[in-house]
Amino acid sequence: MTRFLVVLSDVRPVDTELRDERSCPERRRQVVGANSREAADRIAGAFMALGMVRAGRQRVKVIAVGRRRRVRPADPS
Repeated sequence: MTRFLVVLSDVRPVDTELRDERSCPERRRQVVGANSREAADRIAGAFMALGMVRAGRQRVKVIAVGRRRRVRPADPS
């Protein structure tokens, strides 16, 4: 089952042209877990109504975690 994280983070100023979230992630303000995409979208919508998000100082991300790879069934021949 795929779970989703809704992350509210600060927008950092652009220091270089290349932005790498793995080596230098943005500071997280709030992280909320959801069991469905619909629930994650509702939470993200509530975060997007915040003044700091609307002003461009914070951003909202919906991230799928725990996604399983599809396993192909064995060929019966």
